[in-house]
This record gives sequence, C-alpha cells and structure tokens, in this order.
Amino acid sequence: MYYKKYVPELVSRLLSISYSAFSLTENMMKPYAGTHNKGSKERLFNYRLSRARRIVENVFGIMSAVFRVLRKLMLLQPDTVTNIVMTSALLHNFLRRSKRSRLIYSPIGSFDTEKDGEIQPGSWRDDQSGVTSLLPLQNRPRRTLLSAKDIRDQFAEYFITNGAVAWQNNY
Repeated sequence: MYYKKYVPELVSRLLSISYSAFSLTENMMKPYAGTHNKGSKERLFNYRLSRARRIVENVFGIMSAVFRVLRKLMLLQPDTVTNIVMTSALLHNFLRRSKRSRLIYSPIGSFDTEKDGEIQPGSWRDDQSGVTSLLPLQNRPRRTLLSAKDIRDQFAEYFITNGAVAWQNNY
C-alpha cells in the first residue's frame, strides 16, 4: 500500500538519504546521532530514514547483480557513466513493470524484508563478488547548518503527526 501524504512546506525539495559518514545538509538527510527513546521523534525519524535507505540499497544491489558494470570503477567520461547508470535504471524500471518480468528479474526473496522488527536479507546480498567500487567511508566531524537541522526536525515532526503510519511505533 502506498501512502500519499506530503510535507506541504517541503514537498518540492529533493533530498538525498545518507548515513553518519556524510554531513547533514539542506539536501542530504542523515540520522540523528546517538540512542533515542522508543517513540521519540528522533528514533522514528531514524527508523523511517533507515527504511528509505534500505530501499535504495536493495534497488542498487539488484541492479548491480544484473548490470555488473555498476560493480566496478568506471574509468569513462562522466557523460558516458551518466548514460550507463540512467540506462541501467531505465531497464530496471522496465523489467519491474510487468508481473512476469518482475518475477524473473527480481524473484520473491530478492529484496530485504522486515519481519517482527528483524531484517531478512534479500538474495542479492548473497553474491557480492567483484564489488570493488563501493569503498568504506570514515566519519569526519563537520559543522551542520541550522537550516539543515531545521529541515530534519520538520520531517521528524511530520513523521509523528500527519505523516505517521500505524506500524512505525512497533520499532
């Protein structure tokens, strides 16, 4: 089921989803640092951000399992790399369009699932051979703009009010 609930003030804002290695900016959301009480807006924001990031990881994992060019460093012109990535995304979306091709391209169990708060890894995670282009990043302290914190706080507030979903309080 898809929910069509929007943050009115932020609806036109495009955001990147990141984790703690990156700095919080007005266009890049990252989790609140530390441990937070169950039901707090910070914990719910982190949970919802984690779910969104997991979707991106799943899609890229499945795409890179099929389109193996995405697993390697591409020593090509930036325009060529953009064309390769965009074509891979287009083919991914095309193959996910019909039920028949979806079941062939990404059979049941391909994506991570969540059961009783536990993540069940998708089958794409089984084949990580040749993944060399994704290197670990070190955390570096960075100054965060107050406006970026304000945007994150607005989303956190939204997730506990108008944007709340029934299952989020289970985690």
